[in-house]
Amino acid sequence: MNVSCNDRSAINLIAPCLRVLLGQGDVPKLIRYEESAPARKDAFTLPPFEDGPPQQIVRLIAESLRSVSSPLEVVVVPGCGTFHVADPPRRGRVAGKVAVVTGAAQGIGLEIAQNLASAGATVALADINADGARQAARELCEAHGQGRAAGLAMDVTDDASVQDAFDEVVRTFGGLDVLIANAGVLKAQSVKTLPVKDFDFVTAVNYRGYFLCVQKAAPIMAAGRMARAEYTSDIIQINSKSGLVGSNRNAAYAGGKFGGIGLTQSFALELIEDGIKVNSICPGNFLNSPLWSDPENGLFSQYLRSGKVPGAKTVEDVRKKYEQMVPMKRGCTVEDLMKAVFYLIEQKYETGQALPVTGGQVMLH
Repeated sequence: MNVSCNDRSAINLIAPCLRVLLGQGDVPKLIRYEESAPARKDAFTLPPFEDGPPQQIVRLIAESLRSVSSPLEVVVVPGCGTFHVADPPRRGRVAGKVAVVTGAAQGIGLEIAQNLASAGATVALADINADGARQAARELCEAHGQGRAAGLAMDVTDDASVQDAFDEVVRTFGGLDVLIANAGVLKAQSVKTLPVKDFDFVTAVNYRGYFLCVQKAAPIMAAGRMARAEYTSDIIQINSKSGLVGSNRNAAYAGGKFGGIGLTQSFALELIEDGIKVNSICPGNFLNSPLWSDPENGLFSQYLRSGKVPGAKTVEDVRKKYEQMVPMKRGCTVEDLMKAVFYLIEQKYETGQALPVTGGQVMLH
């Protein structure tokens, strides 16, 4: 596909390319895009180039930058805009990486974003609850420094919303190195009575949403690989143990999660040529999270109402049943999950996997 310097595809190619080309070692720069050109004497202006294949444009940019001996703060691309260059954090397990976390306004997604920021990442928190995502991002900036986080509106079921959010990530940070596809919903009920609209809702978020996020993120990540053959990036889907074994009276959720692992394996085979590793994490039950413990809509309450746990009279009866199902006798925690996240990012020789974090409740065959 040809790239024109007056559309978003050009920005989504050039900014990630500049991040990697101007970075030091395996740590890309941060890039902030603006449409207008600044009146700065220290701005480096790339020579004009005609529309062409992405690989050709990246090659021309790389050749132009070879003549630069001092660090650049501003790069002007004629007909496209201005790219401001900044240094990323340098300390932490994921220092220098830009991460996007979906479903990050609250709950597990928010805790993932907080952990990534604490480990040195710059984080974009994406959620259909845009106000919640922006407030959470402000709090991360207060804790870790201005510019360390941004909140974005994203409805993962809507093609245009997902594209707009990733466009904003590029304009704010210059691209992304890690996508945590965490957004998910659950409606637990018997297949005999589950409304079709609930089945469609769960499938749209958990399955279609994962597909759309990868579809929009992958070209941005691939641009970094065009700039430097050693550059790699990561897509990690937060799946579930229900993606490995069926879930009684929970078919919509389990079906979408099984399908998500199929997507992960297929994406991994295709995207490795772009240096993108794709994996899923299949955690056990987060029994202390609002998803489970909310008194009205939590899973303990849903499962009690649906009769999923025979003989259970109270929410506490349901909880005890689920704790006893785990050999380690407790639910999964975000700390358990983050160890798997960091492992998959740091492990360069792993893709297409569904990594269980279940306390022994589900074991691979």
